Amino acid sequence: MERGNMTNIPRILLTAPASGAGKTMITCGILSALKKRDIKTAAFKCGPDYIDPMFHREVLGIDSFNLDSFLCGRENLTSLLISHAEAKEIAVIEGVMGYYDGLGGISTRASSYEVADATSSPAVLIVDGKGASVSILPVIQGFLNYRVEETKNSHIEGVILNRISPMMYGRLKELIEQETNIKVYGYVPVMKDFTLESRHLGLKMPGEIEGIRNKLDELGERISKTVDIDGLIDLSQSASDLRKDLMQGKSDKIEKKNGYPIRIGVAMDEAFCFIYRDNLEIIEKVGAEIVSFSPVHDQNLPENLDGLLLYGGYPELYAKELASNESMRKDIKKALESGLVCMAECGGFQYLQQYLQDESGTRYEMCGFLPGGSYHTSSLKRFGYVTLSDGKVFGRDVGKIPAHEFHYYDSENCGADFCAEKPLSERRWECMVSTDTLFAGYPHIHYAGNPMVAEAFLEACKNKTSERNKKIHE
Repeated sequence: MERGNMTNIPRILLTAPASGAGKTMITCGILSALKKRDIKTAAFKCGPDYIDPMFHREVLGIDSFNLDSFLCGRENLTSLLISHAEAKEIAVIEGVMGYYDGLGGISTRASSYEVADATSSPAVLIVDGKGASVSILPVIQGFLNYRVEETKNSHIEGVILNRISPMMYGRLKELIEQETNIKVYGYVPVMKDFTLESRHLGLKMPGEIEGIRNKLDELGERISKTVDIDGLIDLSQSASDLRKDLMQGKSDKIEKKNGYPIRIGVAMDEAFCFIYRDNLEIIEKVGAEIVSFSPVHDQNLPENLDGLLLYGGYPELYAKELASNESMRKDIKKALESGLVCMAECGGFQYLQQYLQDESGTRYEMCGFLPGGSYHTSSLKRFGYVTLSDGKVFGRDVGKIPAHEFHYYDSENCGADFCAEKPLSERRWECMVSTDTLFAGYPHIHYAGNPMVAEAFLEACKNKTSERNKKIHE
């Protein structure tokens, strides 16, 4: 509902004291229960996570979006929330890590709390009750009262108890509501037959779990029996109105090339699947046509491309298939050598190198456009948020770029055209390969944080295509 420059979006944020408390499972169960009621639902994930939104999408059949105050900018969170949820009846936001966990492990910046605060969203704390009873209360009270004199509002307005017995629930609910003054919206018993398996970068993807759709439907049925879905809907409707401001730093539309949209090839398959849907929408809004293709399954690049996007994913799990697809590798290398403009991050960056060496030590040939190769290491490398500076994107100064790294692989050639700096830290290092046709490296970027990156990419695509066309006709 709109009132002038204000809009009302019913919404809740599901959070927890720490990772591993069951946020994703319970979020998916609630999403499934809402879908069963034919309630139009928008789903979001706090932070830079790619995989949890895949589970949201598996439940709802529509994209889930990230709300990350570091990558996107705190000032943009409300705009992103409104743009994807205004036509829905409720928005469900899944938190990241512990509620107050933010930058550098010492700040609430970029935490789930900051998302709740920036978007004025009521939060529901999921508390793992396994092996505890009355001790749950001081945990809840601590989260309600943490820095209240500074923050004014924890935004926590409810609790869900996870992994407790039905026999204990009634007594604990009464005790919690009496002593904390907030409502308990149900419980989830121990469900040994429903677990989400993990690997080195997080949960396994939905497509890798046998019968995932049936499992999620069953999860929704179970959650509906023990969680107060009606109560959560009522809580969401208590959320305050939001101001419909324009996104900060939004770019102007890029002129079309010869009257036609700029065609951007985007790798999308099981190997390249870490994609912020917002990035594609931002590119489309400033004047491009997205053309998807699969480096695993397709033999050649789509025709008449003006640019190429290679995002991250799990190329190491499909290294054999990528190496076997020689025609695609050669096609990409030839196109890039001919001046096709490209952005590649993390897994896409590895794919452009000469080889990828997996965990077993086996080397697989990749595109060979960049020297060196990538290899598995035993620990996360340069994990977390960074700010990129002191470099240019396709020859253009775009200012500082918020980014994120999360990978166990490293490279012999990580680039040296930008400086990456950790927030709240003195740690810095060189990274990125940046030329007039290529911007590639391990960092992941959300274009909402600096739309000039997308603008520079599309301008380069248009200009390089014009140069090639001119040479052809000379």
